[in-house]
Order: sequence, then C-alpha cells, then structure tokens
Amino acid sequence: MSGDATEHLVFITGGSSGIGLAMIETLPYANARVFNLSRRPAPGSEHVALDLSDPDSWPRVETCFREALAGFSGDRATLVHSAGVLTPIRFAGEGEPEAEVRNVLLNSASPQAIGHAWLRALAARDPEPRSTLLFIGSGASSAPYSGWSGYCAGKAATDHWTRTVGAELDHRGRPARVLCVAPGIVQTAMQAEIRETPERDFPEVARFIELHEGGALRTPKEVAGELWALLERDVPNGSVLDLRDG
Repeated sequence: MSGDATEHLVFITGGSSGIGLAMIETLPYANARVFNLSRRPAPGSEHVALDLSDPDSWPRVETCFREALAGFSGDRATLVHSAGVLTPIRFAGEGEPEAEVRNVLLNSASPQAIGHAWLRALAARDPEPRSTLLFIGSGASSAPYSGWSGYCAGKAATDHWTRTVGAELDHRGRPARVLCVAPGIVQTAMQAEIRETPERDFPEVARFIELHEGGALRTPKEVAGELWALLERDVPNGSVLDLRDG
C-alpha cells in the first residue's frame, strides 16, 4: 500500500496472538497500513520480526516508526502496545534468572522505551499527526497477586508512565495522546498458562479456574472491539481505565 493511499498508520506489538491479534482482526479503519511488531507474523499486517524483551530490538522499533511516518500523508497514527508476559509465575527470587530478567525487560522497560521512541518519531514528522498510544493494562497493576511480582510491577509502572506523559503532552500542546486500559479477564493463552500453574507458585489459581469454568472470560475480539470504540471517544490524555467500569 502506498503512503499516499494510507489514511491511518497502526502499529501493534504482540500482534500474533491474544488481544494484539484481535486488534488486527477487528480493525475498524479503511485505508489503514498495519504493522505487527512481534516474533511471529499475523494475517492482515506487515510483520516486523523482533523480540521486545531484547533491548537490542528497541532501536529497530523506532526505525520502523520513523520510516513509516516519513512516507505517510494521512493524519492519524495509533500504537497499541499489547506485548507482555507472565512467565515465570513464581514467587520473587524463585524463578529462573533469565526468565525473570526477560519479564522485567518486557513488562516494565519496553513500554517506556517504546513509548519514548514513538513520541520522538511523531515529533520528527511535520506536521505531527494526531496519534494515540494505547497500552493494554491490567487490574494487577493495583492488586498484588503472589507469583506475579514482575507482571504486577510492570503494569503499575506503565499506569504511572501513562499519567505522567499524558500531562507532559498536554503541557506541550502536542496532538499526541497516551492511554492505558485494563481489559478484564480475557480468554487468551496467558489465561491458560495461569490455570495450569501449581498452587504453590500461584495460590489464587483455583479462582481463575472457577472463572473459566463459569464462562466469565471475555473473547479477545469482544475486548478489541470495545478498545477500538474507546479510541474514538474524547478520553482525557493520560487516562488509566478499566473496561469493566463501562
């Protein structure tokens, strides 16, 4: 698709599965160019192969943003940062060191690093397009779950980065918006991983099994549709929201 025909640029991290894939599958925009930044490809998108838990990949993300924006004549750009990991589901200090480091880098560091790269790339384009950076948040950002220390801390960090950067963008008068939205409990591979975890490593596993058996989990496409609809609303910059609050 040529830059001249593209009205909307969309970037999805972790677009090969779960909510990220559903965001691609339910994309409501015509004439959009869609990039999937993840380890595996996904139909309906251009694949940028990388592992966001590896800091060496982060400059490549900014290069992708800049190159796409350089040939872009439309006026809207969206980044959905959906990539995240629970592994290792263990009490702090009891997991494999390599997995613990990967968890911290992906959940805590990559949202901020990619957020900075996004804002730099947008500012380099004249005129700067209207844009939204949407982080997929979690209720775990404010509720402690034993076994999820890395995930909970990463989501909490992203919440507060969102609040702070939203205020900064408004102060500068930029046409950029940053939001973080918790989707609730969704039927994804991550939820399957939770249900398979021994109680010793995740004491609340029985509750998640009950939620699944009781049909309480939402589908990724249902959640994705609500997220796209939310992005069309005049939501204040820096908002941290939960879809379950309506």
